[in-house]
Amino acid sequence: MSKYRFKNSSIYIGDSDLPHNKLSITDPLELHAIENELLIQAYELFYHRIDEHTVFDEQYFITLHKATFSSLYEWAGEYRSTLDMTKGDSRFCLAHYLHDASKKIFDELSHDNDLRRGNELPKEHFAKKLAYYKCELIALHPFYELNGRITRMFFDMIAAYNGYKFIDYSLITPEAYINASIECVQFADCGKMEKIILEGLHQA
Repeated sequence: MSKYRFKNSSIYIGDSDLPHNKLSITDPLELHAIENELLIQAYELFYHRIDEHTVFDEQYFITLHKATFSSLYEWAGEYRSTLDMTKGDSRFCLAHYLHDASKKIFDELSHDNDLRRGNELPKEHFAKKLAYYKCELIALHPFYELNGRITRMFFDMIAAYNGYKFIDYSLITPEAYINASIECVQFADCGKMEKIILEGLHQA
């Protein structure tokens, strides 16, 4: 898998794909294990905080990232406002346009009531909307690292709010998910992601 490429970035340790971290960990397996543990804890925390007042806006999205990873990374919850990012042949939103692009996405989501009425929609329609906004955030890729996991959590919380289980990705391969994400970024095509979400969306 290709690692991220930044322009003039000191986020990584040396020439590795290991980010500098508050615990000075240099073993990738140890660092990834800690990231996963923090993610599990955050899922538990935010799931139990969901109530009728929860708003899935830009601040909520940023808070997910910051609250999950701030104990490990200085840049948790910060948008990459001055750094452009690519991965393989995929070029994510340019830093210069990132904040405006993010506002546009979340304004549109707000007009959709933050998808808090997804349980009133046919499952296929709800999956289509989830896939659309998920593809938009994948292409945005606003954080320095850990975009994918936080974006998944964001939409898992929206699914849970609407009476669904967390979206199940276990029936697809990592390659299939990556290919769907690439189509979101390179071709603005949400078709594969929509199919993945629809197949993984089950009532709680």
